[in-house]
Amino acid sequence: MAMEETSTQLPVIELDHVNKHYGDLHVLRDVSLKVKKGEVVVVIGPSGSGKSTLCRTINRLETIDGGRILIEGKPLPEEGRDLAAVRAEIGMVFQSFNLFAHKSILDNVTMGPVEVLGRPRKEAEAEAMELLRRVGVAEQAQKVPAQLSGGQQQRVAIARSLAMHPKAMLFDEPTSALDPEMINEVLDVMVELARQGMTMVVVTHEMNFARRVSDRVVFMADGQIVEEGSPAEFFDHPKSQRARDFLDSIKGH
Repeated sequence: MAMEETSTQLPVIELDHVNKHYGDLHVLRDVSLKVKKGEVVVVIGPSGSGKSTLCRTINRLETIDGGRILIEGKPLPEEGRDLAAVRAEIGMVFQSFNLFAHKSILDNVTMGPVEVLGRPRKEAEAEAMELLRRVGVAEQAQKVPAQLSGGQQQRVAIARSLAMHPKAMLFDEPTSALDPEMINEVLDVMVELARQGMTMVVVTHEMNFARRVSDRVVFMADGQIVEEGSPAEFFDHPKSQRARDFLDSIKGH
């Protein structure tokens, strides 16, 4: 029976023939993608392939020109309060940490639950401390972002998203602004989230992460999904010449 139930479950995120232009540039070309509950989808591809734009359309940081985006079967609202409600349910972690510079780490994590979800402050603070412990920065709670390393700030950004109890998390190049020694401390937190069943869409250059953690690799080039498959299929037997060329180009790095 369980199999039947899951097969009828709506995707958490669905892009249906999505198109997006910047002026004459066609950055997303008829992109369709479904992400199931608990699935980790890693989006890779050369620079300028539309990966980040794809990620940013999912919570409407970028508008689209055609097609539909559905969250749990419901079309993404255009604007206003309904859109804010959907955004609260889809966490997003960017390249830049986007923390409030003059607020403590604890305040950064509790603001959303208190102001958006209406949670009592004491309760929000207790949960924030638990999340900061989970990402390994609880002892930094009273500091401001500038006092933390980039890796620590990015882990705070992840805790801040988790505090909103999201249905899914979007990661747009979360490690690309970090020094090499800090990359793993952020990826380790993401690996743990994946293990705990968080639905995740991750745009990244970290191929080891894609190979180890993803359920599915989506390869984009020129604004299109060229191919997708399990990590083993994609990395060991890429079907398209574009994917083979891309994998060859990164082997030396």
